Amino acid sequence: MIKKYLTWKNGALGVALLLNVACSSSQKVTSSEFPQSFTVQVSNPLNRERESVLVVIKEEDLPKKGAGFNRNAFIVTDGSTEIPSQYNGKDAHNKGIALVLDQMGAGETRKLTVSYNPEGKNQRTYTKRTQAELSKKVGGRWENRKYIGGDFQNIDSLRVPSELTDHSYYLRYEGPGWESDKVGYRFYLDWRNAVDVFGKKTPEMVLQKAGLDGYDSYHNQQPWGMDVLKVGKALGVGTLAMYDNGKAVRVEKTDSTYSKITQNGPVYSSILTDYYGWQVAGQKLNVHSQLSIHGGTRMTHHQIRLEGGQPQNIATGLIKDKAAKLVSDKGEAGKRYGYMYTYGKQTLNSPPDNIGIAVLFNPQDFITFSDDPLSHVVQLKPSNGQAQYYFLAAWELEPDGIKTEEQFRQYITRTAEELANPVKVKVSK
Repeated sequence: MIKKYLTWKNGALGVALLLNVACSSSQKVTSSEFPQSFTVQVSNPLNRERESVLVVIKEEDLPKKGAGFNRNAFIVTDGSTEIPSQYNGKDAHNKGIALVLDQMGAGETRKLTVSYNPEGKNQRTYTKRTQAELSKKVGGRWENRKYIGGDFQNIDSLRVPSELTDHSYYLRYEGPGWESDKVGYRFYLDWRNAVDVFGKKTPEMVLQKAGLDGYDSYHNQQPWGMDVLKVGKALGVGTLAMYDNGKAVRVEKTDSTYSKITQNGPVYSSILTDYYGWQVAGQKLNVHSQLSIHGGTRMTHHQIRLEGGQPQNIATGLIKDKAAKLVSDKGEAGKRYGYMYTYGKQTLNSPPDNIGIAVLFNPQDFITFSDDPLSHVVQLKPSNGQAQYYFLAAWELEPDGIKTEEQFRQYITRTAEELANPVKVKVSK
C-alpha cells in the first residue's frame, strides 16, 4: 500500500509518500487466523504533527486470563491497514509489542487493534527497518593478540576474550552494530568502548556489507555509505563514561564483558552489554548497558543499570572538532529534553561533509556541562542505580538529509520537545 506521511525537510514540513510494505498479498488476514482481539489507544499530547513514533504495548498490559495473548500469532491493525510490529521477548527495558507509527497528527488519538490466536504459531514477515548484529571470525588462531585467518560468522552473543584489543581483526568492524533506515552505529567491543557512526546513503539495511572487503574499507565511501566519524580517544557520539578528575573516562578497565543481540527485528533492535568490574574513580561497578533503535529514527536510546558503589555521575558527550561549534541547552522538565550538539564539516570523508551529532537527556538528570581536551561532556545523575539518554547523528549525504546547521537546530529542538512529551498508550481489554 502507498501511505502519506509528513516529513521534516529543508526546515519545513512537507508531504512525502512512503511505500509501506505492511503485508503482502500472501499475508491477507482472516478472522479465523486471529479470532481474539483487544484495542489500544495511542495519543499524541503535542499540538503538532510528529513522525516515526515508537509505540510499546507493555508485556504486563497484555491479556493473560482465559484466551491469553500469544506472542507467536498476532497482528496489529489501524482500521484495515496492518502495521508492521514485533514482539520483544528478550529486551531488558521494552518487553512487549513494539510498532512504529510513521505519522501522528496534532493532538491525535489513534485506535489500534491487536488481533491474536491464543494457540499455535503464525508470525508475519515485514520489511526490515532496523538491524542489530555481531560477527566474529572462526577457523583461525590468536597470535600476539591478533586473530590470523578464519572467516566471519554472525553470532548472538560473545564473552569478550582476554586477547581482544583494538585492531585484533577478530570482530567485523570491531564490535556490535545497529542501524535504522536512517543511520548506522557501532561500538568498539574492546578497551575503547566508544560509539562510532556509519552514514547511510540508502534506507536499506547495510551493516551486513561492512567490514568484508579489506576489513576496514568502510573508512572510504562505499555505495551504501561509510564510517563518517572521527573517534580516537574521545567520546565519539554518546559513548558511556564517568567524569573524573577533569576527564571523561570510558569503560576501559573491566574484569569481563559480555555482549548479546537481544532484539533484531523489523521495527526495533537492541543490544545488551554487561560490563563486570568497571574500575573507575576508585570504584568497581557492574554496568548493564542497552542500546536500542527503531524504524524511521536516527536516535539511539541508551538505558543503563548500575550495581555496586556510588557513582558520582554518568557522563557522555561528543568529539571536539574545530570545524563544528557546540550548542547546549539544559532543557526544561515537561517541556523539552536537554541537549548538546555540534554541526559542521567534521566527517572522515575527503573533503569532509557536514554532519550533526547530538546527545539528549532528561533535564531532571542533569548535573552540569563539562569538557576535557578531547570531548564535550554532559554529566548526569543516576537515579536508583539507573540512567538513560539518547544520541544521534545526521549526515548530509543521507537520502533527503539535513544539509544546514539551521535545519539541524530545528530537528534537535523538535526532537527534544517530543522526548519530553511521549505518546500515551492505553490498553482496553
